[in-house]
Amino acid sequence: MSVDLVVVGVGYVGLPLAVAAADAGLSVVGYDTSPAVREQVEQGLPHVPDVSGAQLRALRAGGFAVTGDPSVIADAETVVICVPTGLGPDGGPDLSAVRGAAAAISDHLRPGTLVVLESTSFPGTTDEVVRPILERRGLVAGEDFSLAHSPERVDPGNRRYGIRNTPKVVGGHTPLCAKQCAAFYSRFVDTVVVARGTREAEMAKLLENTYRFVNIALVNEIAVFCDQLGLDVWDVLHCAGTKPFGFAPFTPGPGVGGHCIPIDPRYLLDKARRAGGRLGVVEAAHQVHSAMPSYVVERTARLLAGAGLPLAGSSVLLLGVAYKADVPDTRESTTLRIAAELTALGARVRYHDPVACAVPELGPPVSDLDSALRDADATVLLVAHGGYDLGLLARNARLLLDVTGRVPGEEVQRL
Repeated sequence: MSVDLVVVGVGYVGLPLAVAAADAGLSVVGYDTSPAVREQVEQGLPHVPDVSGAQLRALRAGGFAVTGDPSVIADAETVVICVPTGLGPDGGPDLSAVRGAAAAISDHLRPGTLVVLESTSFPGTTDEVVRPILERRGLVAGEDFSLAHSPERVDPGNRRYGIRNTPKVVGGHTPLCAKQCAAFYSRFVDTVVVARGTREAEMAKLLENTYRFVNIALVNEIAVFCDQLGLDVWDVLHCAGTKPFGFAPFTPGPGVGGHCIPIDPRYLLDKARRAGGRLGVVEAAHQVHSAMPSYVVERTARLLAGAGLPLAGSSVLLLGVAYKADVPDTRESTTLRIAAELTALGARVRYHDPVACAVPELGPPVSDLDSALRDADATVLLVAHGGYDLGLLARNARLLLDVTGRVPGEEVQRL
């Protein structure tokens, strides 16, 4: 029995994709090597924030299941690779999951199948890394099967834009591959944009996230400079943001976190290095972001010093270990670096997050926020989750450093 779609990697990208495709009437099966993911789906427990329990139950009722048996790929009309791409021990691209997915597909690939890579990577990954693996059993891309790249554009926690109403970029190994890929996504995405090829599609995704990476670094650098000049950076940003043209607002913070913004520009820098080029603006932005956790520690020390307290021996409460508001994801969270630096300088660090799970590196979180606020010598708000009563934070914290710029009150120190 054939299946319309097999999603390889049922995580932050793959599960919402499966829901969107199934809602459009496609038959969908998942393949994932993680027993934990398979068990959670089997039990109807969503493990990503953009899929609700009701959506997962409806998906399961429609026949969706996640298997650890790659032979299911042999039944697929389309296979979409949604596995993570991170950094290796040397700080360079880690494509082990992509290679593993391509190998599993190659073992069960049949003529006529469309294979799409959604995982983010450097330009050339689809053609130089994935294609040779898929072709190793004799089938040829563009002749025996179709090959394309369509970068994922999932924004965890975004209630306005999802799979259907976010334009989908597709790039094919051949024009016919691109046409078949566009036809596939058009079944459940409103707008499909066809790139010249797979490399252009891959580069587009890196540009999107590097744009955010660079602009967040710019406002972070401006925030530090405003502090040196005694200016209110949040008022500066508010005023600049009123310009109706030529300015896109970004807000400062403790650095960048998550699985995309801190990672994707590193793929671009690695590609530039191997191509004999240099991306000076991106390199400078990386330096700014790398310095921000230390700057937050410095501001915390200054806040304590203003009250006559040394950082060493003082208790510091960190609010928010997720990388963004109202999302439980702690990947690449800068809170871990801030906590480590504070601890190394002798501070006694505790943390709280109403959304994210406990972080083993930091120990157990505080359970009683009100008492923790009153007990801590200094509190640092790193993520303004909707579950936080910002007025309560201002009233109950002895000293408060607001990195988000959201807490009201003249007595609050802001980044």
